[in-house]
This record gives sequence, structure tokens and C-alpha cells, in this order.
Amino acid sequence: MSGLAGGRWVRLGLRAVRLLTGTAPRPFHASASVAASPPTEGFKPGKVAVVTKTTRYEFEQQRYLYAGLSEEDLKQLLAMKGSSYSGLLERHNIHTGNVQHVVTSLRKEGIEVRVVKRGEYDEEVVRWADAIISAGGDGTMLLVASKVLSKDKPVVGVNTDPERSEGHLCLPVRYTHAFPEALERLRRGEFRWLWRQRTRVHLEGTGINPTSVDLHEQQLSLEQHSRAHRISTRGSQQSRTVSVTSLLPIRSLNEIFIGESLSSRYLYHPPKQKSSGLSVCTGTGSKAWSYNINKLTEQAVEEVLSIGKSQMGLDMPLDRDIVEKVTDEYNESLVFSPDDRRLFYSIREPIVNRVFSSSQQRGFASRVSVRSRCWDACMVVDGGTSFEFNDGAIATISMAEEDQLRTVVLEH
Repeated sequence: MSGLAGGRWVRLGLRAVRLLTGTAPRPFHASASVAASPPTEGFKPGKVAVVTKTTRYEFEQQRYLYAGLSEEDLKQLLAMKGSSYSGLLERHNIHTGNVQHVVTSLRKEGIEVRVVKRGEYDEEVVRWADAIISAGGDGTMLLVASKVLSKDKPVVGVNTDPERSEGHLCLPVRYTHAFPEALERLRRGEFRWLWRQRTRVHLEGTGINPTSVDLHEQQLSLEQHSRAHRISTRGSQQSRTVSVTSLLPIRSLNEIFIGESLSSRYLYHPPKQKSSGLSVCTGTGSKAWSYNINKLTEQAVEEVLSIGKSQMGLDMPLDRDIVEKVTDEYNESLVFSPDDRRLFYSIREPIVNRVFSSSQQRGFASRVSVRSRCWDACMVVDGGTSFEFNDGAIATISMAEEDQLRTVVLEH
């Protein structure tokens, strides 16, 4: 492929997917600090879109009401599944109360507010707003960020249910109930901008289909997912048979994952490597799924250290403090800064035996190109948007200066 000279091929067996890294991987590094630049003046937007998540209560209610069932039927069906109707309603009310607190605070400052459900959130909403507030958890923040294509439009996350959501990408939890204080600090300029790096995807080849499926709203099963992709391809056969290059209208803040729809499905393709998928993440995403793919447990570290001690004939105690420190240091090295301009790729669950060899399983790159040899594969962006990615499709994942996401850091 053009523009990829000087790169290095790494083979993996995601049904003979091929990976190309634009630069040689560098060692893991930890980044405790976050680079952020101070604002030149206070920030007070005139128009703000507040994008709210769909609560579990709303999801279940809509699903059962659509089937013609009553609210009482819903209570009984949830009880049969082991779910609590009153518990779901309580979490829903907590979320909606915190959303109303944010909206009321904004309007008291004379800011025009537009509240939209995540299913109504589109490019028109992004164009209208001077800034966007994600009202939910990290999943809602990822969805909101995916449609903001300009680094000049700030995005702020508010965790509307801190007891049930971690909210790494949101403001500190205290501002959920003290949002006027956050607005005042923004107005006075008592914050810092943080430009989080994001990835973009170019699709090309004879197997591409740039029509996406929204996994956030549909909660699709494997069968539904396959059906949705088949439906989306009708009337677009030209895009599947003619090689074109398309920049997807979405940006990834966390990670892009490529794998078979059924991850346990493997196919023998010598001499390719065999695995269950490929993850490519940003510094922001290095704390999320990528971290959990690559982290070590204390049990694994203790067993490895014990073997090493035995092999080297060392007579030394292997206490819990040593095991914990080694584990923590290794796992912390997997995390890097949100403003880092590199990608980090991980081959998930590679199979190594006399038939399949193992190349480097993870590392850094400036650009990653993947050629599909799959029959029923998907490329999933930030866990919420899925694109068909089968034999003949080529995805090039990279970063661009204009794709950075502008977020705020309210320092203590």
C-alpha cells in the first residue's frame, strides 16, 4: 500500500489479518502527569447541548412497552430475570435529577441549553452547540466525543450516577452535585485545557462497507448484529465491489477493536498467527480495555517470580509486598498520557504452538494498517459503533492534529 514504506509487517491470525506499524514499537512507559495548557481567559459558552444517556430503566421500559406490555408486566418480567424494578427506577431518578441540576445551573448563567437523548444526538446538534456536556458515564462521553470532529469545540463529561459509574473521563464527582461551582471556575479561567489524542480510520479495498451499526442503543445479539450488517449492505453493493478510500465520519477516543463476531471462531491460515482480535488504543484508552487485556494479576507475578527464584537458585523471601510492588509497577507501565501522539496495539489471546508462531504481541506505532481475511468480522469503535470488516477490506488507523478532543481539567 502506498504511503507505508519503511514500515514493519507483523503477522497475526485474526483469520489471517495483517498488521503494519508505521514506526517500530517503543518500550512501555508510565506517564503520571497529564500535559495540558492553561486557557487564555475564562470560558462561558452561549449555547450548550446536554447529551444524556439512556438508563437501564428507560431501555427496559421502551422494550416492553413496544411489545404491548404494561408497567405491571414489566415489574414481573424484571423480577423473573432477577432484576429489581424499584432499583432500576431509583437509579433512573438519580440520573434525571442530576441532569436537571446541570441544566438548571446552565440556564441560571444565561446559557441557552438543548437537552438531547443519545439516540437523538447527531451532527446537527454538534454544529449548533458552542460546547457539549455528556451527562452519563464514560460510555456516554465516548459517544459524544465520536461525533465532535473539531478540536475547537469543548466536551465536558458529568457523571450523573457516581455510585454506579467510575467516570474516568468526567469531571471529579464532587461537581455532579456542585455544578454551579464548576461553571464559576470555568468562567474565571481556573482550569486547564487537555487535548486528548484520538484516532481516525480510512477504509479501502473491495470488502468495505462504511455503513455503521450503533451498538449503544440496540444492545445487539450476535444474530441481530449480523442481520443488521446484512440489511445495511443492501443497495450499496457498488461500495463493496469497487476499491475506494473512505474516511469514516467518526473518531475514536479510547480504542478500535477488530475481531470475528464470534471471537471463539478460529481458522487455520499458515503461516499467519492465530488470535481472537486486535486492539489499537490511544493514551486515553490505555486505562480502559487495553489495560485489562494486558495487565498481570498478583497470582501470575508471584508464580513467575517463584519460578525465577528457583531457576537462579536464589535464597530470598518472596513476600506479599514484593509481589504487589512488581505487579503495580508493571501494570502502571501500560498507561500513557492522553496527549501522547502514539498508538498502542495489542494482539488479544494469541495462540502459540508448533503450527502458529508468535510475533510481537503489543507495542507502539504511529500508524496501523490491517488487511482483513475474515468471513464475519467487525471493527468496533469505542465499544459502541460497529463496521463490517470482511475479506478484502483494509483499515488504516492513524492520528491527526485536527482530531484532538478539547476537554477541561479542573484542578483541586
